[in-house]
Amino acid sequence: MCIRDRIKAGEYLLDASMLPREIADTLVKGRVITYRVTIPEGLTAREIASILKDKGIIEDEEEFLRLAFDSEFVRSLGLEGETVEGFLFPDTYFFPHHLSARRVIQEMVANFRRVYTPEFSERAKELGLSDLEVVILASIIEKETGKPEERPLVSAVFHNRLRKGMPLCSDPTVIYGIKDFDGNLTKEDLQSPSPYNTYLFVGLPPTPISNPGKDSILAALYPAPVDYLYFVSRNDGTHQFSSSLRDHQRAVAIYQLHKAGLKKGQKRRRRK
Repeated sequence: MCIRDRIKAGEYLLDASMLPREIADTLVKGRVITYRVTIPEGLTAREIASILKDKGIIEDEEEFLRLAFDSEFVRSLGLEGETVEGFLFPDTYFFPHHLSARRVIQEMVANFRRVYTPEFSERAKELGLSDLEVVILASIIEKETGKPEERPLVSAVFHNRLRKGMPLCSDPTVIYGIKDFDGNLTKEDLQSPSPYNTYLFVGLPPTPISNPGKDSILAALYPAPVDYLYFVSRNDGTHQFSSSLRDHQRAVAIYQLHKAGLKKGQKRRRRK
């Protein structure tokens, strides 16, 4: 095989001072230019596709999304469920431009597997959960709070509710099920019978609703040892947790009912 047939396609940085054999070695070994792209925790597959397209990593967002929700492709990756949502691990990556969507997804899922160790699977079994259920729960925790210290508490609320057969009543799950959400969660939305409406249906939603980081996965696996069943936003990025409905209603009165400036029809963040 001649050297021309061994050259790998891509973008290269070559220098006039390089010897011909150095250039040939670079091209044959595919030492292409890579670009740094950071995927934050808690984004959806659609949001990730948009970032990758903006950075020039992929050329076709729709192809990325088609593969992300292609059950046959998902199974080829050895994943449970019908989507790679939840398994596109948030991290800083170095990708070349114009990479195939398939390659990007494979690398992000491989990164998830490096983080989600066999010990995590063993812990999931102890909790009576599948790995997919852990990721679904972690994806909700990721969306419910940005405070690391609150994640095990939010996890405890959801574990306690699941154990008691109570609905999770999570706003982010409802929002995930709304196409083209406009930022205003209404009473009508909460009454819509979407499979992601955890106000109407008991149990976990059918798929993850975001791509969680390691801390949220750990929180899902190791909830705080508390009996909390409710939490409400304090409107400062933190939450008030309660064990009884009476205490929760008091917290709602303090932090939500007296809050000024709520738009008409806007949903107050609370747990029923």
